[in-house]
Amino acid sequence: MLCSCTVCASNDPKDNRLRTSVYIEADDTCILVDCGPDFRQQALREHIRQIDALLITHEHYDHVGGMDDLRPFCSYKEIPVFSSERVLNKIKVIMPYSFADNPYPGVPLFSVRPVTMLPFAVGHLKVIPIELMHYRLPVLGFRIGEMAYLTDFKHIEPSEIDKLHNLKVLVVDALRPAKHISHNSLQQALDLIEAVKPERSYLIHMSHDMGLHKEVNLILPEGVELAYDGLIVEI
Repeated sequence: MLCSCTVCASNDPKDNRLRTSVYIEADDTCILVDCGPDFRQQALREHIRQIDALLITHEHYDHVGGMDDLRPFCSYKEIPVFSSERVLNKIKVIMPYSFADNPYPGVPLFSVRPVTMLPFAVGHLKVIPIELMHYRLPVLGFRIGEMAYLTDFKHIEPSEIDKLHNLKVLVVDALRPAKHISHNSLQQALDLIEAVKPERSYLIHMSHDMGLHKEVNLILPEGVELAYDGLIVEI
């Protein structure tokens, strides 16, 4: 069913919101965080040619539903997938053909890398897991250098907030102005930003209830913006 609300009918491409993920390039290391059903469209649009690792925040379909489209990136090597043991086991159920003893030629191949709450390395990059709660579901956020990426959550413990200080960029879930059972509202996201005080913040995972991109940006505090599809941020 098509929606004809003001946001969905907008001619501004920044109001055309696909499923949320982020692609990180640092020297010769390229990391994809989450791989939703829109990945193929996004990868073609942004001319993505290299993925050295996939970080998964949680197992909901809008964050893993595009993993089959990683086939071209697995042509010559397995892609390491970092997430909690629970999430990795769910992925094995969703994509059993990628983990068979004798996989069919051409299927995407992955090596699973269970994540605890201890830092780990991807290439030369240090990744710090951040524990979040998506209602009752534990979800991972990730800090990489001076950037942190936090999607799909409503609660974060003070001990995890301590991992978010001295950031240049914070990317944070903000579904809509009204409260939601499992996502930050706009005000909850702004409260976290005020507590952490990053140099810049970008709000993600907005529904059409957030409102028009141009109008919402006008009322946000200095240094806070709505993200949009294709946004490039340099640190």
